[in-house]
Amino acid sequence: DDIEFGCGGTIAKFAQEQKQIFAVAFSAAEESVPSGLDRDINRKNMFEALKILGVNKENCSILNFKVREFPQNRQLILDEILRIKKEIEPDMVFLPSTFDTHQDHQVISNEGFRAFKKTTLIGYEIPWNNLTFTTNMFVKISESEMEKKLESIRTYISQLGRSYLDDDFIRSLARTRGGQSGFKYAEAFEIIRWIIH
Repeated sequence: DDIEFGCGGTIAKFAQEQKQIFAVAFSAAEESVPSGLDRDINRKNMFEALKILGVNKENCSILNFKVREFPQNRQLILDEILRIKKEIEPDMVFLPSTFDTHQDHQVISNEGFRAFKKTTLIGYEIPWNNLTFTTNMFVKISESEMEKKLESIRTYISQLGRSYLDDDFIRSLARTRGGQSGFKYAEAFEIIRWIIH
């Protein structure tokens, strides 16, 4: 969830480096779509956003859990995560940080840890949801990667008007994280678990 916000620049960097990337969202949040827009607008926007970042469409999927109802579906979500684990066998997993207060993000973070506890796990930053945040990993973001992140986020027309969709806000956070790590732009992450093979 909120993949482009939390690690869009890092995805663009990894895609440029030709790493194999898979992206899974657990809800298209159809219940939250403003009236007047197609119910599946978020689904369309996600595929468009991830294409901008360089992720192959066949590696992107959206599951059909209802937004804000993840806590009632923890076991079903864990089952899906375990299915994904078996199918992909990833080296590294990015998911919402352990500090994220959104109920759906908490479920993905907790169940993701249960499923992938023997895999490197990285928590991404969603500032408007985080009670606090541990910045113990930084990824340098180039100007072109920053632009791709902004362009990908702009595809979410159902979110227009929200403060976090503002280019200046997103860029200023990247400048702050860059200032902390010695770069112009960066994304900050929480290392949940680091596994060296």
